[in-house]
Amino acid sequence: MTAMADDVLLLGRAGDLAITLPLRYGNRHGLIAGATGTGKTVSVLRLVEGFSKAGVPVVMADVKGDVAGLGMPGAMNPRLEQRLAQLALEGFSFGANPTVFWDLFGAHGHPLRTTISEIGPTLLSRILELSEAQSGVLDIAFALADAEGLLLLDMDDLRALLGHIGENRDSVSKTYGLVSPQSLSALQRALLKFEQEGARSLLGEPAIQLPDLMRCSAEGRGIINIIAAESLVLKPRLYASFLLWLLSELFETLPEVGDLEKPKLVFVFDEAHLLFADCPASLQQRIEQVVRLIRSKGVGVYFCTQSPSDIPDVILAQLGHRIQHALRAFTPRDQKAVRTAAETFVPNPALNVAQVISELGVGEALVSTLQDGGRPMPVQRTLMAPPGCRLGAITTEERAALRASSGMGGKYDAALDRDSASEVLEGRAKQSSASSTPRSSDVTRGSTPEPTETPKANSRLNDFLWGTGRRQGAVEAMTKSAARTVGNQLGRQLLRGVLGGLLGGRR
Repeated sequence: MTAMADDVLLLGRAGDLAITLPLRYGNRHGLIAGATGTGKTVSVLRLVEGFSKAGVPVVMADVKGDVAGLGMPGAMNPRLEQRLAQLALEGFSFGANPTVFWDLFGAHGHPLRTTISEIGPTLLSRILELSEAQSGVLDIAFALADAEGLLLLDMDDLRALLGHIGENRDSVSKTYGLVSPQSLSALQRALLKFEQEGARSLLGEPAIQLPDLMRCSAEGRGIINIIAAESLVLKPRLYASFLLWLLSELFETLPEVGDLEKPKLVFVFDEAHLLFADCPASLQQRIEQVVRLIRSKGVGVYFCTQSPSDIPDVILAQLGHRIQHALRAFTPRDQKAVRTAAETFVPNPALNVAQVISELGVGEALVSTLQDGGRPMPVQRTLMAPPGCRLGAITTEERAALRASSGMGGKYDAALDRDSASEVLEGRAKQSSASSTPRSSDVTRGSTPEPTETPKANSRLNDFLWGTGRRQGAVEAMTKSAARTVGNQLGRQLLRGVLGGLLGGRR
């Protein structure tokens, strides 16, 4: 096969025809689908490696740990040797790609975090599936934090702020609008559920900075950011929330650029059916909006899943590049999925697509990409080209070595706990408590309280409660009486009753 131009990615070969993906349409989104064991992961690796070589950074979720091999060079084996001979690839060589590993839980990569403030009330309301009234309370919380200069960084900060609102509900309601106890309680329960799903790992500092996900190596290769998701996909709300936040941040931060010579960034969602299977309707709606619009920011999104039917139709309609590996039609549902997949391609008179989908061998795929003018080419039965990286997992030692050499550890590995809303509100509470509690020297037996400038009535009340030096006060007398009876249950109840009455009763 002759050498390819620098402005296209070589995907494979259909007879004598080279099947390519033009870089200038790399932001038009795509789909890689196929049953387990049909070779779709190898196609994903080929695609990602191609973008990296072209200088395009990539962010991808690694659900099964089988894309980490991008960071290590591949090795020859009989099957690969046969494939290379069939394709007659010129200039093929094995090599590693610049790779950085990330992990929300910090176990298999650098920790990925964001803050409550960066998520914002609108997206957080969607994540928590709040009602209109509950979203209103969340809006008030953010407005109050802005007004009082309170940093909202992690879950403790938001909880502390909601507690502060509950304690001062009347004054907050007068200033910002009604805060009902029911809405506040429901919001706190929603936060508890989100926290139980692992939100504490997501929220905190140092927060990820988007430029660190859009870097190129010194050689001009796009750095591949791999998000370890083996544990993350078991928490679908957290998984969808983080990926949606990341896409939303890119959409809100990057300028409009239209179609460039190559994308600014490419997202690859491996096992995308897990992203939508248990995704709340509000989150799915937001994902649809972002996918439709983020193309104009120069960002391409590619979904890898088992069947096109796993992707909502609204999103499926936005995916201009298609790589369809074999689907097995063992059940009526499978047969319907095959027909659906066949109908999404531009027809090729030489192919019975619905029949060929079930006949494809491992490493074969039906491919249609956007070509000149953004028009999809007729579908072609394609023998996919292999990547030059390792096909398979890497060892723990290799992952540790790649993590140590990424240059991101010093910036993100150690958690940062700045004084934020939680600490500020706790400090205020302690200050308020200290100013309202009498000093111990004033209530010591036989001592005289320091004189204060009070009206005459208050002076008499102080003399009655605390004594005058010649005469013991009511507090000392009752304390002595309580002490004599504190040894029995009735005495303990009496002491609580007396002190509760003096301090203003129950709250």
